[in-house]
Amino acid sequence: MSFLVPNFLDVLDILVVAYIIYRIILLVHGSKTYQIVWGLILVVIIYFIAELLNLTLLGSVVRIIRDIWAIALVVLFQQEIRSALIKFGQKPFVRSLFPQKSEYRFTELLNAIRSMSYSNIGGIFVLVEKVGLDDYIVTGEVIDAEISEKLILTIFNKRTVLHDGAMVIKDNRIVAAKVILPLTNQTKYVQRYGTRHQAAIGISEQTDAFVIVVSEETGKISTAKNGTMRSNVSIGILTQNLMDEFE
Repeated sequence: MSFLVPNFLDVLDILVVAYIIYRIILLVHGSKTYQIVWGLILVVIIYFIAELLNLTLLGSVVRIIRDIWAIALVVLFQQEIRSALIKFGQKPFVRSLFPQKSEYRFTELLNAIRSMSYSNIGGIFVLVEKVGLDDYIVTGEVIDAEISEKLILTIFNKRTVLHDGAMVIKDNRIVAAKVILPLTNQTKYVQRYGTRHQAAIGISEQTDAFVIVVSEETGKISTAKNGTMRSNVSIGILTQNLMDEFE
C-alpha cells in the first residue's frame, strides 16, 4: 500500500485542485448552476473511487461522461467562464502585461466631455497623477466606480445633488464627486474666470494633477496643469494631452 503514501508533489497537486474547485464553487454560488457543480464534483469522486477499487463497469460509465466533460462545462458555464475571464483580465498584474493606450482608456471620459461641451453642461475633472488628493476627496462624496459616460453625465446633471464640485479620477476610476477644491490667487485668472476655472487652476498649483474643465456658459473645454490654464481645447488636443500625461 506504499502507493497510497503521498509525496510532496502529490500534496501540492491535491491542494491546487482543491483550491480550483473552491474558487469555482464561490464563482457559481447563488447561481442556477450551483447544483450542477456539486453534481459534477460527485461524478469526479465516483470516477476516482471506481479507478481506485478497479470497478470496471462503473469506471466505464463514468469515463463516457468524462469524455464529454469539456463540452458540457463550456455549454453549462459559459456565462460564469466569461465572467471569470473578465475579472482575471482586470487584475493589475494582467493589465500590466497588456497595457491599454491612453486614448482607449479614456474613451468613456472623452465621450462624456464631448457631450457636456455640446450641451453646455459644466464640470471639472481632476485626474490624479503621483500626488494624492486624499485631503480634498474627504470633502466630497466617494463614488469608486469605473469611468462611464452615462455615470458622468448623470453626476453633472443640474438636477442631481452631486453636480456642483469636482470629480476626482484615479487609475481610470471615478474616486469621488462633489469635491471642494482650493481657488487660485493669481490675479490674471481671478479677473478672467469663474469659480470652476479658478478651482481647476488652484488644485493644479498645489498638486501635479491634470485638470479638465467644461464651461457651463460656453461649452468650451479648458485644461490646467502646474498652475497654468489652456483655454478652448479641442477634443483632439485633449486626447493627445491625456496620452502625453498618462501613457
